[in-house]
Amino acid sequence: MTKETPVNVCAVVVTFNRLEKLVKVLESLEKQTEKPSSIVVVDNASTDGTAKFLESYQSSIAFEVLSVSENTGGAGGFYLGMRRGYQLDADFLWVMDDDAYPQPDALKNLRAGLLKSETELGAPIPFACSVVNYIDGNICEMNNPVPTWDWGRLLTKGIDAVLVSRCSFVSVLIPRWVVMEFGLPRKEYFIWFDDAEYTSRITAKVPGVQVLDSVVVHDMGKNEGVSFERINDVNAWKFAYGIRNEASSALHDGNWARYLLFCANVQRQMQRGRVPLKLRSKMSMQMLKAIGFNPQTDYPL
Repeated sequence: MTKETPVNVCAVVVTFNRLEKLVKVLESLEKQTEKPSSIVVVDNASTDGTAKFLESYQSSIAFEVLSVSENTGGAGGFYLGMRRGYQLDADFLWVMDDDAYPQPDALKNLRAGLLKSETELGAPIPFACSVVNYIDGNICEMNNPVPTWDWGRLLTKGIDAVLVSRCSFVSVLIPRWVVMEFGLPRKEYFIWFDDAEYTSRITAKVPGVQVLDSVVVHDMGKNEGVSFERINDVNAWKFAYGIRNEASSALHDGNWARYLLFCANVQRQMQRGRVPLKLRSKMSMQMLKAIGFNPQTDYPL
């Protein structure tokens, strides 16, 4: 496939009660210098007028809405949206949240960076992700991909990309062959770690790339990374899912040593952050729940 060959790129957006931000995401997709071929929006049972807006939305791009009767979480939404994009014969799935605004050249540069990287490495690249900035122009702490030990290999060849082993679902371009070979994200995760598990799974043999001139702005609440020291009454429900999911992956995709090391690290961080004992107990229960929690990956396409 050459750069000039027409390709079918399906943008997948998962939304839940963020209508004002979703409007900006869709505007950003319409303004791409290289537009996606189609857009699939998964509405996770929003109650803020999103359904009414999407019902009447007029797009210059082929547009489809998947409305679900109950909130399936980010994991369930990405599963549904990516599966639908695959069914629409997309060559690439461009996956993003409903509060991420791709800059005008984001998609064009993702595709170009992926192609250059594949040519240089002589192997198919399983994903290309954007640089994610916060609304103030600083790097978004939560969405930094994990670099490989030789992360600068492409930079030395003049390619504006670095090698990474995993990333978030905030502007990531995934080729069709990846879904055919590795399946879809684990919908049972509901929220948190679904993107990390999926991108780690698909880079088992060859790393992905972060394309440095493809930029997206993440309009999230606070510019903070994930730290188990920050667990409180407000965010504990999210951390509960995250700890269960990551502990499950550590055990079932890894081994008991990885599971125990992860659990020990969570306990150490909670103690250092002086997380209340009732919340520490709740998180410990999620670690135990992870032992019997082992979602499948071979969902029918």
